[in-house]
Order: sequence, then structure tokens, then C-alpha cells
Amino acid sequence: MRTLIALAVPLLISLAAASPAIAQQAPALAPEGYRLVWSDEFDRPGLPDPAKWSYDTQANRSGWYNNELQYYSAARLENARVEDGRLILTARRERLADMADFGGQDYSSARLIGRDGGQGWTYGLIEARLKLPCSRGSWPAFWMLPDNAAAWPLGGEIDIMEHVGHDPGVVHGTVHTGKYNHVQGTQSGGEGRTPRACEQFHTYQALWTPEAVIFAIDDRPYHRFDNDGTGEMAAWPFDHPFHILLNVAVGGDWGGAQGVDDAALPQSMEVDWVRVWQAAD
Repeated sequence: MRTLIALAVPLLISLAAASPAIAQQAPALAPEGYRLVWSDEFDRPGLPDPAKWSYDTQANRSGWYNNELQYYSAARLENARVEDGRLILTARRERLADMADFGGQDYSSARLIGRDGGQGWTYGLIEARLKLPCSRGSWPAFWMLPDNAAAWPLGGEIDIMEHVGHDPGVVHGTVHTGKYNHVQGTQSGGEGRTPRACEQFHTYQALWTPEAVIFAIDDRPYHRFDNDGTGEMAAWPFDHPFHILLNVAVGGDWGGAQGVDDAALPQSMEVDWVRVWQAAD
């Protein structure tokens, strides 16, 4: 019996060590040979895992982009917590005036940055299973920005999922570059229909390859942005590492186009998991 136990223990340890990489089957959207390289299944209650997530607060004092109304807190359970196997990002009607970087905002929320050992990823299938808030004025997003310091929009942006509460049931997948961006009205984007996005979880995905970025919901593609092959960074800046962002904005030019329903707050985006798949070396 001792011999059997001695033989079994190393095997169990080996399987346990390997399980994060082999426990999940690649989704249908993933090309053959893709493997899981990074994920967060949110199985540890409390604050988000600091080895995987950091807090983006750099514009709190100056004010956030697109005329958004929220203050993004750091390491505050009221705005970002893991509970019952899910990450919950919550927007609230409150003034956090005691914060050193407070900028006069009437709302609080959270904006998280996901990286692997401090670095983003170049190419892959990036996906998250989400349930969205739907109150008027909410603006949840799952998206990517470049690790380098190139000025927006030249460095690129991949909006895997954006949703505004005044237009429930429709999500948006969009690419911004120096040549194609919303400031010029030339952004490349599509609409995905999810009638129960605020009641049910759906998987929002971007398959990013050297040839294209393909947006999908539950493995069903709905928009494609192709590399035009010119080699111009202004047209295709997507050949270097990008990191993940998750946030719930309040108001803003788009999210607040029909005002903010304060009575509906707090509102949360629930994240079941986030995964990154890439081709095997």
C-alpha cells in the first residue's frame, strides 16, 4: 500500500500542476492547435488577484476620457470583488472625496488591467464570459490597449465588447487605429445581438491573428477587420503586445447620451472567467 501511495502522489502532483493548461477545451472559434496560456477563473474570494490584475486610476484627477463621470477606485471591494466564483465590477452613486486623487466625480467604479507577468499578448483568442448591467448611463467594456506608449489612436485599440445601457441587447466590437477611429468617424466595428445580455452570461471573443481581428459572441462571428497588408502602422498597429481591460464607466458621450438613471444604481458587470488562447510554439 505504501508503495502504491508513493507512486500515486507524484502522479497526482503532476496532474494538478498541469491542470490549468489542460482542463479547458479550446472553443470552437480557436484555430487548431491553440492552447490556454492565461486565465482567471475567479475562484479566490476578495480583491482581484494582484498577480494578474492592476487598477487603472491615472485620469481620476484630470477626468476620464469621453466625458465619463466615474472615479475609478483601487483595491476597494465596493467596486471590484471576487465572490461566488465571479469578478464583480460595480458602479455606484457616491463621492469618494477623501481619496487623494479625487476629481469631483459623483460616481465610483473600477477599471482593471490584466497582464501575464507584467506583459500583454501578441495574437490569440481573447475571451470573457460576462453578464452586463443595463441601466441607462452604464457603459461596461472588455477591451485591449497596447503595452507600448504610442499615443492613441496610433497604437491601436481592440474593443472586444462594449455595451451602453440605453441600447440593451446590442453589443459592439470595434477596432481603432490612426487611420480608423471614432474621432474621424472611420472606426471599423460591428454590432452583435444579445437580447438577454443583462440577464444571462455570454462569451465575448476576439480572434486576433496577423491577418485579421474577428469579433464573436458565443463562437458566432459578427465582424471582421482585415490587415490591409500595406505595413502602415496607422492602418494595422496590431503586431505587438496588448493588455486586457475590464471596466464599467458611467455616463460619457456615448454611455450617457440619454442621461444616467441614478435610481438604478448600483449596477454591476459580472465576469465568470477571462481566458487567453494562443498557438502552441
